[in-house]
Amino acid sequence: MYYPFLKRIIDLVVSFLGVLFLSPIILILILILTIANRGNPFFFQPRPGKKGRVFKIIKFKSMNDKRDKDGELLPYEKRVTGIGKFIRQYSLDEIPQLFNVLKGDMSLIGPRPLLVQYLPLYNDFQKQRHDVKPGITGWAQVNGRNTISWDQKFKLDVWYTKNISFLVDVKIVIRTIKKVIHKEDINSSKNLSMPTFMGNN
Repeated sequence: MYYPFLKRIIDLVVSFLGVLFLSPIILILILILTIANRGNPFFFQPRPGKKGRVFKIIKFKSMNDKRDKDGELLPYEKRVTGIGKFIRQYSLDEIPQLFNVLKGDMSLIGPRPLLVQYLPLYNDFQKQRHDVKPGITGWAQVNGRNTISWDQKFKLDVWYTKNISFLVDVKIVIRTIKKVIHKEDINSSKNLSMPTFMGNN
């Protein structure tokens, strides 16, 4: 009964109210990031959603586009900006994904959408994370986030797909709020980004 119909209704209502409530913060961040990023406050990137269907995720831009002499983007640690590191530590960069939720590409809660290039690297078990819509936060996010291994992350993601319920989602929301407030699992620079997933070799 809860999934998918009631969950979708909750997604629509909460994300709409979230956009309204957070609109002053959204406008302030747009202004600051427009200046910091020389005119571009948003970051768009293709990500796989439910059943692997690709959509464009929207986030506040936390890194610049500096490249090396060969035209390749510099490593993460050399491109993340000061304001970018701040908004990532407090998960403020995730706020625009409320529009992805309203559109129907994402849910408030579900496995985080990873990179498109990872799709052919998943084994049959890992592919199950795409049985549901990806989320802004999820079971793996509140059980280690970027401090756990890929194997642990996939196990947590798949667990969620098999155990979706209103109570589980409420638990995830409560844990997410606590972790954002206390900056748990994300308060050191080395944990701001996961290492590249290389498959199961």
